[in-house]
Amino acid sequence: MKKETKILKYTAILEPAEEGGYVVTIPSLPGCVTQGETFEEAKKMAKDAIKGYISVLKADKETIPIESEEHIETKILVPVTI
Repeated sequence: MKKETKILKYTAILEPAEEGGYVVTIPSLPGCVTQGETFEEAKKMAKDAIKGYISVLKADKETIPIESEEHIETKILVPVTI
């Protein structure tokens, strides 16, 4: 059986960490979180984390989430008294 290679695309959210660098989350892959000292390192670490996440799903014979090409991103403003 011939194996096929696909390029999957996932949205990564990079947020500055208090101690420096960036924390990266992948919304379509629950619990997939990593970090990097620089923006470039954080992107590389995210790619590695996604590959690892998918390899575990494959080993467990679970479905690999495919992110929709169409989504809407927005900010939600929530008034909070502090």
